Amino acid sequence: MEAALSEFLRYLALEKNSSEHTVKSYREDLTQAIEFLKPKLGEPAEMQRLTPRQLRAYSAWLHDQGYAKTTIARRIASVRSWCRFLCRQGTLTANPAEGLRGPRQDKKLPHFLGTEALTQLVAAPSSDGPLGLRDQALLETAYSAGLRVSELVGLDISDIDMDAGTAIIRGKGRRERLAILGQPATDALKAWLAVRGSVGLTKEGVRRGPQHDAVFLNKHGGRLTTRSVGRMLEKYLAQTGLDSRTSPHSLRHSFATHLLDNGADIRGVQELLGHRSLGTTQIYTHVTTQRLQDSYQKAHPRA
Repeated sequence: MEAALSEFLRYLALEKNSSEHTVKSYREDLTQAIEFLKPKLGEPAEMQRLTPRQLRAYSAWLHDQGYAKTTIARRIASVRSWCRFLCRQGTLTANPAEGLRGPRQDKKLPHFLGTEALTQLVAAPSSDGPLGLRDQALLETAYSAGLRVSELVGLDISDIDMDAGTAIIRGKGRRERLAILGQPATDALKAWLAVRGSVGLTKEGVRRGPQHDAVFLNKHGGRLTTRSVGRMLEKYLAQTGLDSRTSPHSLRHSFATHLLDNGADIRGVQELLGHRSLGTTQIYTHVTTQRLQDSYQKAHPRA
């Protein structure tokens, strides 16, 4: 089973060009599945002996352990992808996971900020120092281009065309797309890039580490991490008194919702978000419909 897992992970990394984060998630999910299934297969614990009943038992065990529905769904999906791959490779002659289904997910509308709240948030960082200018540029860029936080911290200087107001984004599956940067974002980026070289220097002007190509640097001059972006956002949410449920991904939700609210074509929004399926983008139409219904209920005399 371990050899079959290694083969699958190599396929993800080398052939599908999946990100390190994706490969790591599959490794963790499938390692857990192997630990549960291996004692049930006997010796030798070979994938050919795996049955649908054993996989259903694994699914039931995940429920019994109290995992969230989203976690269970992801781990079941990992097993299904693994088994499909092994069938294509000829390791399995029949797919034991073909009928395996994850739990039905509760439909939750994405959390987003209104335009006034967004304006308040991006104005929160101080422009007195380099890190404040960085934070302002980061918030403006995230909202202007509708980026995932991983895409945001993965931006390199060579990816941005200031004159055209665009950026090349490498999204899920390393798929590239073109993002549009509005004037406030390009102005904020120019202000940050003008002082970016001073970040990571000692008082004597000596650089602590190697110069990075990343657009957004931490205080030591290294590439900013997704966790650091989350902590930075929490600081400004507390400072402004805005909804504490707001996450870096809420800026992406806000981007899509505001575009659709103002008449943007849903297929254009799909392309800007980098969604492979239109169905993924359609969640935002539910948001705008719900807002129309709320306005109707409040305003119509006979609602």
